[in-house]
Amino acid sequence: MDTGILILRLLVGLLVAGHGVQKISSYLGGRGLEGGTEEFRADGFRGGSFTALAAGGGQIGSGLLLAAGLLTPLAASGVVGVMTVALTVKRHNGLWVQNDGYEYPLVLIGTAAALAATGPGAWSLDAPLGLTPYPLWWAALALVVGLGSGLLTRLVLHRPAPAAPQAARR
Repeated sequence: MDTGILILRLLVGLLVAGHGVQKISSYLGGRGLEGGTEEFRADGFRGGSFTALAAGGGQIGSGLLLAAGLLTPLAASGVVGVMTVALTVKRHNGLWVQNDGYEYPLVLIGTAAALAATGPGAWSLDAPLGLTPYPLWWAALALVVGLGSGLLTRLVLHRPAPAAPQAARR
């Protein structure tokens, strides 16, 4: 079981961290900070470069913590938060990823929540530090905080679509 949890942590954690690197740099196929800023503005978010840096930093930090199995509930909460924002951006496209839907962010949210519930396994940094096993309520807290922070981010930073001009509505 520990081997499976390690594979899952490494896969999800490193993918989330890599996605964050793309948001703020030209590494891993990213378009640099300007590209990340442009992406957030196109998705209707305020904050410019700060938003891209915060999102990219959150993805890098939570992804690396999850991959390492360090402070696993906190890492899971971070992944759930950033992927909740992604889910809200893609929700109007429906579920399936081939239509640019929210399938992939939903899978990452579920995986992070499952890792918070199961724990990081024996091959983690939490284990030798004596932080495991985490009580199950930590998983619930990670999910609630992650979902709440993602929804709050969307609420605070997202601009409503501009209203159509009066003449166009007639």
